[in-house]
Amino acid sequence: MAEAALAIDVEGLTKRFDGKVVVDRFGLQVRRGQIYGFLGPNGSGKTTTIRMLCGLLTPDGGRGTCLGFDILRESASIKREVGYMTQRFSLYEDLSIAENLDFIGRIYGLDHRRRRIDEALERLGLEKRRGQLAGLLSGGWKQRLALAASLLHDPKLLLLDEPTAGVDPGARREFWEHLHHLAHGGMTVLVSTHYMDEAERCHALAYIAYGKLLASGTAADVVAGAKLHTWAIEGEGLAAVAEALRGAPGADMVVPFGTRLHVSGTDDASLEASVARATAAAGLRATRIEPGLEDVFIHLMRSAPEPVTAARRAED
Repeated sequence: MAEAALAIDVEGLTKRFDGKVVVDRFGLQVRRGQIYGFLGPNGSGKTTTIRMLCGLLTPDGGRGTCLGFDILRESASIKREVGYMTQRFSLYEDLSIAENLDFIGRIYGLDHRRRRIDEALERLGLEKRRGQLAGLLSGGWKQRLALAASLLHDPKLLLLDEPTAGVDPGARREFWEHLHHLAHGGMTVLVSTHYMDEAERCHALAYIAYGKLLASGTAADVVAGAKLHTWAIEGEGLAAVAEALRGAPGADMVVPFGTRLHVSGTDDASLEASVARATAAAGLRATRIEPGLEDVFIHLMRSAPEPVTAARRAED
């Protein structure tokens, strides 16, 4: 892949805190104009990796570029071209929406600042609330304000750290419509999320667990690469069926999904035999289904090495 086509191209990224490895030889390639999903359990190193990519943390090892700039030597140049939306709302709650954006514009030394602020307010539907204090906004409106602030200086890369945590489904959908509009205009977006419906909206994904990259590619690539087989079981007494299947040959994962039970594993023959034994009673039905992203990510998380407590503390 040509270097000019890549917004992010890093390999061997490593970061330690108090001698404990939090990110372990991580590599990632993100094409320009992509929405790239970044997934993994809490404490897996996602936030630390994002901070290394945007120049806020210096890697202890590894190399690469972000927007064509060297992540080790040109972090200041990267910061000017990146918009970063943190997991927690980080603007001033005692300032209005417009005052917060004006403050951000002054930090960046933007020309035509008032025009840019007006355009940002209109683009994200904030114009009628411009005088409202940020601290009085709901989670969804705070999210819009944070996105407006991260876009005010026209960045080429947008880094979003769990931007929709605690936001209602309607606001999440509107937020993702904004992201796809930005990507259609050529902006690259790297977004960490725990929501599988959001992961499926991404052009490509990377799954990281405890500092290591476990899987990457399109959603279809990640599902196929897991080589996971899944059965859905329906009927009465599913709690007893689940108990019978836990630890059974081939049944690596037994997870309730609403009124069904998903049973997954990588040994197809053993799994099928165990499911057949557990569902022999009348009133139970087992159907082979295609595994979904959630099945795959639970499988990846459970198969990952145990985290190091100190490393998880450093990540949090």
